[in-house]
Amino acid sequence: MKRRNFFVLSVLSCFAFPDKPVSCEPYGGGHIHDTRLVACRGGETFILQRINTHVFTEPVLLMRNIERVCAHLRKKTDDPRQVLSLVPARDGRPFAVENGGYWRVFRFVENSICFDHADAALFYESGAAFGQFLTLLADFPVHELAETIPHFHDTPARFAALRAATEEDPLMRARGVQRELSFALRYEAFAHTLTDLAAEGELPLRVTHNDTKINNVLFDQATRKALCVIDLDTVMPGLCATDFGDAVRFGASTAAEDEPELDFVHFDIALFKSFASGYLSACGDSLSETETAMLPTGARMMALENGVRFLTDYLSGDRYYHISRPGQNLERARTQFRLLEEMDVREPEMRAIIAEIMLQRRGVR
Repeated sequence: MKRRNFFVLSVLSCFAFPDKPVSCEPYGGGHIHDTRLVACRGGETFILQRINTHVFTEPVLLMRNIERVCAHLRKKTDDPRQVLSLVPARDGRPFAVENGGYWRVFRFVENSICFDHADAALFYESGAAFGQFLTLLADFPVHELAETIPHFHDTPARFAALRAATEEDPLMRARGVQRELSFALRYEAFAHTLTDLAAEGELPLRVTHNDTKINNVLFDQATRKALCVIDLDTVMPGLCATDFGDAVRFGASTAAEDEPELDFVHFDIALFKSFASGYLSACGDSLSETETAMLPTGARMMALENGVRFLTDYLSGDRYYHISRPGQNLERARTQFRLLEEMDVREPEMRAIIAEIMLQRRGVR
């Protein structure tokens, strides 16, 4: 490793690597953490990350969550590639504080690959991975987990933030998005559906992932079978409907999240069925009737919530989401609202698909 990179060397020296690190290079395309791939003299590779403490303001609690969840999952499998493994710091903690930052190291999952987009087979596998994640953590004491981002999937709170951003309007953008604002505010009553059911005890809190995009699943390079759920920063108490829904609104779209041409943006019901089949194959037996019934609502809710969040960030001056061009957050909001429109029309089909899958699981044809 180059002698001039004293900054990285001082960080690496904090961790109990099995051999001497010989390289440390930028890795991946994530926008939250500073991520690097570390190679050691013996050939093993690791992921080094500097935790973004602007997004995750309680890094100690964050790492305690991840350490406990990984330990729990490790008890349920004999395959080391099916659970992330932390490399401890030399003082025994799951992180190190060095050069003004909080750092962590994971073992690299060998012979794995991740995808940003999915065909039906991969989307089924990702559904099974997230369903299994929910099932394996069903006996974890959910209330012992910290909220790493409070009110993360509190959709009514997201609407309150949208109203505040509209009133503040620091860049005078509200006038140009009246159509999008009007569309979003038509759903303000609907936004309370899941949170109200949770408050009434109809939807139980579970250990949920809360960022169930397909690129948060690692697949075996050879078989394309799901191996491991990654990016555990947002693992905290939540609802299965929002986990299911976030995966669907991202993975069952025919276009990129920031597609500027809305004619290309559609909700793919066949991909919805693939994900739902995989998800329910792994966790369907453990869900209540209300949880199962709310899965299509979760898909609509997550399209709405993400559209509201993107629109809020656009009005606020693009403070939260990374942008590479002007107006990108507005384009993201528009794609989510287009998906929501199509989901509204196809909600009866979504409900019928869920019902059919559950009937098949119970042996009824």
